[in-house]
Order: sequence, then structure tokens, then C-alpha cells
Amino acid sequence: MAKVLGVGGIFFKSKDPEALRAWYRDVLGLESESWGKFFTPLSDHPGAGTVWAPFKAETTYFAPSDRDFMLNLMVDDLDAVLAQCKARGVEPVKEMLDEPNGRFAHIIDPEGLKIELWEPKEMI
Repeated sequence: MAKVLGVGGIFFKSKDPEALRAWYRDVLGLESESWGKFFTPLSDHPGAGTVWAPFKAETTYFAPSDRDFMLNLMVDDLDAVLAQCKARGVEPVKEMLDEPNGRFAHIIDPEGLKIELWEPKEMI
């Protein structure tokens, strides 16, 4: 039987894709082309992977964003990424630094999308 192997991409609308790509590059170090970015698997980091999880429509987990989805971006050093964010005027709206699966922080992009930054436990 055919099956899904993982998330093949994250696609979303943007008011200004070029400016948003620049924000992700400058604040989070995520370089991309006009068509997007391809990530190779991180086989050297056990426990790191992509999660697909539907939430109930009334969830407040995405707050303060009012968007219908959020991104989870795996990072190799949460403290360093948060320092980069702070240097660009982006403060976390929530930090969860001692979770069973690693360390997390939430930030909001310029268009109101909540981004969950995740440093997997195996990278700590």
C-alpha cells in the first residue's frame, strides 16, 4: 500500500513574498530562492524530524496569531537563534525550555504567522 513518508512542503500565501523571504533570511538565517527552499533530512540527529499534527479548530495554541496554521522550524541552537531574532527586534512570545522533546520558543513573523522554533533534545 502507498503511504505518506513525511511533509513534502509548507506552502502559504503572503502579502509580499520577497519581503517575507528577506525577513526569514535576516532573522532566522533561512536562505531561499524565489521558488522556495529544499531541506535535506537530518539523519545525523536522531529524534529530529517533521511532525504533522491537526489541531482542533478552537485551539489557542497558535495565539496570539489568528492564522489557521503555524510553522515549526527545527534549529540547531535555540539560544543563538533567539539572539539573532532579538538583534532584529523580534522577541519570543513564549519559551518552553525544558520539554520532553527539547527546547521551544514561539515568535511571530511580519504577517502574523506564529513560528515555533524547536531545538530537539538530541541536539542539546
